[in-house]
Amino acid sequence: MVETWQQIALGLLVLLVFTSFIKEWVSPEVVALGALVTCVLIGVLPIAVPSPAPDLGGAELREALRRLNADALRVFAHPAPITVACMFVLSAALERTGVIEVLGNWFERTAGTSPTRMMVMMVLIVAGLSGFMNNTPVVVVFLPIVLGICRRKEWQASKYLIPLSYAAIVGGTVTIIGTSTNLVASGIAASYDQDYAFGFFEVTPLGLVFVVITFVYLLTIGKKLLPDRVTLAALIDSKDSREFITRAYVSGESLLIGQSFDESSLKKMKKARVIDVVRDGQRVQTSLNEVVFEEGDEIVIKGRLGDLMGLSDQDGITQGTPDQLGLEGVRTESAVMMEGIIGPDSDLAGKSLKQLNFRQRFGVIIVAVHRRGRNLQERFEDVKLAFGDTLLVQGPARRMSQLFALKDFVNLSEPKEMAIRSKKAPIAIAAILAFMVLGLLTGVGMVPPIPIVLVALGAAVFVLVTGCIDPSEAYQAIEWKVLFLIIGMLGLGQALQFSGVAEILASKMVASTQGMDPRLLIALFYLLAAVMTEMVSNNAVAALLTPLGIIVGIQLGVDPKPFIAAVMFGSSASFATPIGYQTNTFVYGAGGYKFVDFFRAGFPLAIILWIVASFLIPVIWPL
Repeated sequence: MVETWQQIALGLLVLLVFTSFIKEWVSPEVVALGALVTCVLIGVLPIAVPSPAPDLGGAELREALRRLNADALRVFAHPAPITVACMFVLSAALERTGVIEVLGNWFERTAGTSPTRMMVMMVLIVAGLSGFMNNTPVVVVFLPIVLGICRRKEWQASKYLIPLSYAAIVGGTVTIIGTSTNLVASGIAASYDQDYAFGFFEVTPLGLVFVVITFVYLLTIGKKLLPDRVTLAALIDSKDSREFITRAYVSGESLLIGQSFDESSLKKMKKARVIDVVRDGQRVQTSLNEVVFEEGDEIVIKGRLGDLMGLSDQDGITQGTPDQLGLEGVRTESAVMMEGIIGPDSDLAGKSLKQLNFRQRFGVIIVAVHRRGRNLQERFEDVKLAFGDTLLVQGPARRMSQLFALKDFVNLSEPKEMAIRSKKAPIAIAAILAFMVLGLLTGVGMVPPIPIVLVALGAAVFVLVTGCIDPSEAYQAIEWKVLFLIIGMLGLGQALQFSGVAEILASKMVASTQGMDPRLLIALFYLLAAVMTEMVSNNAVAALLTPLGIIVGIQLGVDPKPFIAAVMFGSSASFATPIGYQTNTFVYGAGGYKFVDFFRAGFPLAIILWIVASFLIPVIWPL
């Protein structure tokens, strides 16, 4: 049995984990896996527990089965992370076959006739897609489309990007696979008792109510609460973006030879700007201010066309190419300006532009940075980049294409271009439809019960075998950080259950609410989950609160399902902060929002959904 000191250590570990999530000392998935390892080291979770002997009986058999279920390695075979991984693959298949792009293009053609029409169509399409696939790629696809329409129509993008994220969030509550939170909670519930597991469409009635309420709210109250914010690109006058890049060369008689850029008159140019130096065909990797010019250096200069034409012979540079240098002729090309957002898996996160040597590495310059409601146009070179930062970049079109081809950036200026396997689109759609039909038939008892994880694996294998997506693309589509976070938190939740800590907490909760109507406890569970998910990962909240809700229900002598449902929907109700849900973080930087904008627009919606859920959960899942 688990000792008291182990229970105390586990309680302190939970506090440390949540503090680390909030303070962001270390990546959340590392914290979660570290918590799992710690649970093993302090002896709360065993590893590789042998199966019980067949001759055991009574209390001994129950204890052996309990220990077997607490095996730390069992979390790696848990249905929830496997199903989530399959959903990433299915989402990528829909993306690679052009299904989402077709919907996006249709939306772009038909939605831009009026602001109200655009809001209506956006919410309905995004919520519908998010019910059956990972909602992050849905938001990534629609972000540049919405921004493009707003630029052309001169509408405020900030009026649409928060609704875009909210639609993706509530859309995910429509099915058990719509959000990883549902899968985590349902998987934990099934590990207690198969009767506690949720069917594919069992959450649909309340999920649809959430979608309808959010839809009406955004068209009425929310419309008045959405802020007027200026996006990063709008800070730069459109005329300023019509600049050109030229390449000049240091001649043998140049006064620049032996001078550093910081000392030269080139740094003082007002109507043109040096952005790069190329030597012997290679970009100079040192900081621009520290570059010492040599004969034959190729200097890349950006400015308006008229300004660039007057650069000849300034300080001994020439836009003609001396024959003895053996260089190609001068090239002048248009410089374009585009917006990009740092993605969740970006290698650039945690590093400053100076550390990355960004200009030399990518051949573009950073004009401005949007960070947590502030637009930085100066002194941002030392700021460490983070997920959700929006960068305004300028450079040659070919360099932009190379930059946005990386996973580091999500292109906000125009839809992401990729090779589309349009002929495979019917196959991808068929896989999703088969997935849905099997889930529906299983839920109503028309076919023998099929675990959701098996249906998800079958659909994922189908799109791989039929060539909708390559294996390498499937591996890239899986957000491993999310999976490891889920695995780690499942282990911590399992430790709370096995150690008896969850039972102790549940007993104290029941004792402190003696005589309270269980429906009020359900409302409190939803509220607790909703508040916690605004600060830490929704998956972490579901993994920790689901065991507690199940035990509370059992101790009260009622069906635990309403408590599980409260945790599910509460953990997905992240509307009041930009950090509680990944889609909120995406639109945070892209829309030029401030932190308080999410609270102003989302807090009333969160309260409304809490009240509605508190009334409907006991009705849909009777106690």
